[in-house]
Amino acid sequence: MAEEIIDINQIISMIPHRYPFLLVDKITDINEGESCVGIKNVTINEPFFQGHFPGHPVMPGVLILEALAQTSAVLVVKTLGEEANGKLVYFMTIDNGKFRKPVLPGDQLKLHVVKDKTRGNVWKFDGKAMVDDKVVAEATFSAMILDN
Repeated sequence: MAEEIIDINQIISMIPHRYPFLLVDKITDINEGESCVGIKNVTINEPFFQGHFPGHPVMPGVLILEALAQTSAVLVVKTLGEEANGKLVYFMTIDNGKFRKPVLPGDQLKLHVVKDKTRGNVWKFDGKAMVDDKVVAEATFSAMILDN
């Protein structure tokens, strides 16, 4: 059985984010309702590198957390299926955010998200962003699913 992959065209159909704010390129290792891995290929062409920082480009930590949140949003939409139609996933909280290592142009972020729990329309996740099997950022965060 082939591993399911959600490609960029499917991601665009699932969440409302667009360039320059779409921060996940592909979803792999999907365990519906439980976990998945997002991939973000970081390139020097990212618009935020112009100002963060000239001569020493570093991906802003808040955008790494946003990439984790977008990955979790795709998991929510995939899990809900037809029930997700007409709904948006809104970031609610971030807890215990930690930044361990700078993310640079040329890095590939692997965005691991695991559902901790759900209560009604609120989902809570544990997320870890990794480069070369090393944790570069992590946080616990929650999202609310609301009508669009």
